[in-house]
Amino acid sequence: MIHAEHLTKRYAGRTAVDDISFSVAKGEIVGFLGPNGAGKSTTLRMLTCFLSASGGTARVAGYDIYRDSLEVRRRVGYMPENVPLYPDMRVVEYLSFRARLKGLRGREVKRAVAEVMDTCSLTERAKSIIGTLSKGYRQRVGLADALVNKPDLLVLDEPTNGLDPSQIRQSRELIKRLGEKHTILISTHILSEVEMTCGRVIIIDRGVIKASDSPQNLIRRLRRPGAILLELKGDEGKAVAALTQLNGVEVVTSHPLPDGWTSYSLTTDPQRDVRSDLYAMIREKKWDLRELASKPASLEDAFVDLVGAGSGGSGLAV
Repeated sequence: MIHAEHLTKRYAGRTAVDDISFSVAKGEIVGFLGPNGAGKSTTLRMLTCFLSASGGTARVAGYDIYRDSLEVRRRVGYMPENVPLYPDMRVVEYLSFRARLKGLRGREVKRAVAEVMDTCSLTERAKSIIGTLSKGYRQRVGLADALVNKPDLLVLDEPTNGLDPSQIRQSRELIKRLGEKHTILISTHILSEVEMTCGRVIIIDRGVIKASDSPQNLIRRLRRPGAILLELKGDEGKAVAALTQLNGVEVVTSHPLPDGWTSYSLTTDPQRDVRSDLYAMIREKKWDLRELASKPASLEDAFVDLVGAGSGGSGLAV
């Protein structure tokens, strides 16, 4: 569906996207991630023909972004981070207007608009003025706009930006359903959402692709040392000293709890499972134990390993 080769974008004095190549197969849901200033949004804008490239090329649905830009646009539904809507129009009027701009005519318009309003749960808001809608509903209108011409490829830039937890969950489920009919390239700074939604992740930093793999494989390959969480009752100093000596434990941090217990976090060698030895130590020393749990690695761990905690700015999004 997407095949980019040596795609490059230069501005005066800097290179935003530096000779990147990647592919997205038909039917995939792919997360496109990067820290602030990494070149993520610039890449999306080149793929959707909103921005011209300085070098390289890309094909979308078999069409070249230079020679066949109109055909590319017909086959792409693009939802930018800040959805440009007409606040004085009603939802059904706006979507009908956008459908006609995208080439639909006559009964096609009414049928397509009704379908996307149903898909995005907007039917009850069809006659509502867009300016009166909540942020969540405005995002749904933007998504319906991207879907109205039944594109082969959906490009979603921060689709859950500004939504509350309930709305984020609804959006996640909707994206999964849409993935059954469309190829989706989704950019978001909510890494837990990518883990639950995307089958593959592309990570870009300083204009260069750092990794392309499934979230699970990235976690396995790039995770930092594992962690074990403990809650014990007893002498904190003695416990820290003993835990530090356990083979495979690299760092021990402790935090007293208000009820007389102490919480411990053990950073461990990722190549060694210390849980059996740890439990044996707890039994031998007859410590009171309230919790013993592994802290699972996350996509965020892999992301930070690849690009660094402070890379590119103060956040994960571009």
